[in-house]
Amino acid sequence: MNSFIIDREPGRPEAEKRKGLCAIGEALIDFIPECRGQRLKDVAAFKRAAGGAPANVAGAVSRLGLPARLLTKTGNDAFGDYLIESFAAAGIDTSFIKRDSTKETPLAFVSLAEDGNRDFQFYRKNSADLFYSPEDVTPEVLDGCGILHFGSVDLVESPMKEAHRKLIRMAAEKGIMISFDPNLRPSLWNDDVKMKETVLEFLPQADIVKISEEELEFITGKTEIREALPKLLQGKTRCVLYTRGSDGAAAYTKEWSVSRPGLRVEARDTTGAGDSFTGAFLSRLLSYGITDITEIPAGQMEDFLDFANAYAARTTTAEGGLTAMASKQEFDEWMGRIKLSGK
Repeated sequence: MNSFIIDREPGRPEAEKRKGLCAIGEALIDFIPECRGQRLKDVAAFKRAAGGAPANVAGAVSRLGLPARLLTKTGNDAFGDYLIESFAAAGIDTSFIKRDSTKETPLAFVSLAEDGNRDFQFYRKNSADLFYSPEDVTPEVLDGCGILHFGSVDLVESPMKEAHRKLIRMAAEKGIMISFDPNLRPSLWNDDVKMKETVLEFLPQADIVKISEEELEFITGKTEIREALPKLLQGKTRCVLYTRGSDGAAAYTKEWSVSRPGLRVEARDTTGAGDSFTGAFLSRLLSYGITDITEIPAGQMEDFLDFANAYAARTTTAEGGLTAMASKQEFDEWMGRIKLSGK
């Protein structure tokens, strides 16, 4: 297995080495319609794409040139083979992905509207990822890790939920920065009340919370982000990233706030857009060796948000989740074309 810590890029001011991302949670295959603008029942043909929110975040970090690993479990089946091969091709460290012959790799069928927005139908009643257990969380999974990232999809009552609890405790004890994106999927929960209670349990355990405009009211009971901040900036949470799709994003701490506009493009598929934003933002923290997000100057935070907004915009111009994540070179070339076109 290759070392998880790689040499810092020239020009980065802090440490001699930079650490990587460790993501935990669901890994699944999105089946995307060949044609957009149809209801799911009317779609005749699909194409597959490796995904799952934590995997997408890890993929974005890896594609941007930093180390990233994924902790999950797949079925010992052809779909699991495809996922692991796809993750490895994206540069994700798959060394700690477990396989289970008695469980199945989860699937999601996605219906795309003309504007790129989606409806989901999940197949995960015997989903392997939910059986990733605390025993699978060994001390070395956090070796070389600078940030731990997780979401809420795999926080339903399961061994995987307990694995999250153990890993979060381990990361906190090691002083590793923790990132949480609720990424709500109500159709995967039997009870909206339980989903909200679970999200509120895990929110204060994260240093960084990323929340979307659509999720704000459900989680906090508020429709305005500034009114919701007292409920979000609790416990360990030091920074809230608030995303508003093509309208951009904002970052809030108790000391300051920064808001940046989005980059408007013609979207083909919004799958993974939020994940790519998160991955791009976390890649900036890792690249600069930042361990305390409240110490970032406002001007640098503006740069980080601009970078993440642009990376997410570029992701929507391609189809799929992980497959849409651009490498650093691809992103730089795309940004060059955007600047030349005057957008």
